[in-house]
Amino acid sequence: MSGRLSGKTVWITGAASGLGRASARRCAEEGATLVVTDLKSPDDLARELGGQARAFAQDTTDEDRWEELAGLIGDFQVMVNSAGIGVGGPLTDTSLADWRHVINVNLDATFLATRTGFRHMKTGGSIINLSSILGIVGNAETPAYCASKGGVRLFTKSAAVEAAQKQMGIRVNSIHPGYIETPMVMDRVNEQPDAADRLAYIASRHPVGHLGEANDIANAVVYLASDESKFVTGTEMVVDGGYTAW
Repeated sequence: MSGRLSGKTVWITGAASGLGRASARRCAEEGATLVVTDLKSPDDLARELGGQARAFAQDTTDEDRWEELAGLIGDFQVMVNSAGIGVGGPLTDTSLADWRHVINVNLDATFLATRTGFRHMKTGGSIINLSSILGIVGNAETPAYCASKGGVRLFTKSAAVEAAQKQMGIRVNSIHPGYIETPMVMDRVNEQPDAADRLAYIASRHPVGHLGEANDIANAVVYLASDESKFVTGTEMVVDGGYTAW
């Protein structure tokens, strides 16, 4: 299949559901060879995508697993760091253990992923880190999440400058979704006693008046993975229906 990503191998973490799964499908549609990982190997997704896809189990916080998988996968040109968790609650009720868990999954794993890319992307390529609008603006009762996603934002810029100055041929960018209709977001909303009102309120925070779709983010991934974005590095691509514009 020819397409915007033909000839590229794309490694996507957190691919079992949500943004990672949508991104894998869109990259496959554009001709990429896929490597999809999650805590439980997303074998069903690999079967859906066909012979050009391989699936592996991966705990993205496990440093040794990154090196092990890099050896198994071989050359790859794109890394999409989509694995993450969203945990909230009042600051006064947030334990140090909970704080560290969110930072570990959302920020430390992004460091491990990017370092793996720097070490193993010998032919250059694109590293795409999924951050959030809450890595740009604050939100009550999500202290660890905001800190982790804000860390992803600035870590991405540091890595991008280093790669560029060392002429590594690797671009590093972050994507900052607004509220997207994914299982993680909807499960969180549905936990609330006033779920319908809560969903309506979240939608109203976006000037366009509704939540985004997973493919809105997947399309941004395709652009940053493709050679169309060859002069784009160290940027934050905000895809948020206007959430951060007011």
